[in-house]
Amino acid sequence: MASITLDTVGKIYAGGTRAVTGVSIDIADGEFIVLVGPSGCGKSTLLRMVAGLEPISEGTVRIGDRVVNDIEPADRDIAMVFQNYALYPHMSVRQNLAYGLKNRGTPRPEIDRRVAEAAEILQIGPYLDRKPRALSGGQRQRVAMGRAIVREPAAFLFDEPLSNLDAKLRVTMRLEIKELQRRLRTTAIYVTHDQLEAMTLADRLVVLNGGRIEQIGTPLEVYRKPASTFVAGFIGSPAMNLIPSRAVPGLPGTAHAGIIGIRPEDLTVAPDGPIGMDVVAVEELGAQRLVHGRTGGEPLTVTMPSDAALSDRLQLAWRPGALHLFGAEDGRRID
Repeated sequence: MASITLDTVGKIYAGGTRAVTGVSIDIADGEFIVLVGPSGCGKSTLLRMVAGLEPISEGTVRIGDRVVNDIEPADRDIAMVFQNYALYPHMSVRQNLAYGLKNRGTPRPEIDRRVAEAAEILQIGPYLDRKPRALSGGQRQRVAMGRAIVREPAAFLFDEPLSNLDAKLRVTMRLEIKELQRRLRTTAIYVTHDQLEAMTLADRLVVLNGGRIEQIGTPLEVYRKPASTFVAGFIGSPAMNLIPSRAVPGLPGTAHAGIIGIRPEDLTVAPDGPIGMDVVAVEELGAQRLVHGRTGGEPLTVTMPSDAALSDRLQLAWRPGALHLFGAEDGRRID
């Protein structure tokens, strides 16, 4: 296990295209960090620089007490799990797990021990003699993780490993990955564009936008106190309502807070509430429903119990302490 430090890391491609700018993160030994953001925000590029698969244009990456900028990927003591399982189709599960260790000259008894331990941890013992084509998607992903585990690395790097799985299996595998990381106590960096996946897995989130860090914090810190309108609109499902203060006279505003943020679950129906919403559509989710509408010409979403009474026009109020203020010019949080 090891800590990982990124110090003002940047990536510039040929032609001057900048993908990552000034990223600094201190990742503690045994911590689970999730890099999250929309497509093109630089999260996979950042992970590949840590792995050594992309040259670092600026700054330094340190794994443990070593600066690894110029160290080959194989010598960085990391193991990666990719979106594509990348298993050898002609090899059995056992052979896939052992292949990397065999190439490194690991003694046979040690290979057998590590393979057996990984198979037990991931519950793939019954499949060791099968070929990958005889496995389900979830089983193949377990084998891919097992291939990383047998390395006994200082850090795991996950590049959207669940993207190819169906929704139900993704939930199961999320829990398994988190339990696995806690059990092994290995430092992990995990990349995803799925904010729900990020929230459930991370010890801390690193929210990226346009190659820069928007916010670093625990999932609850980022959810409860988003640092910008970008974070507020990206983290949370459904997203936070972001309303220009001029759109609703009943909302408090200042000369510097041109945007008011309210989470859908923090709005309640109140006959004398200051916000009037014209209902446009309703999404039934079982125990809850999402009610979509407009107020002052701006879109607004409210979370309501499924048995709540509905009408074409609703008066709404917000829960105490539920308003978030953001600057009109830069979109940054105002406390």
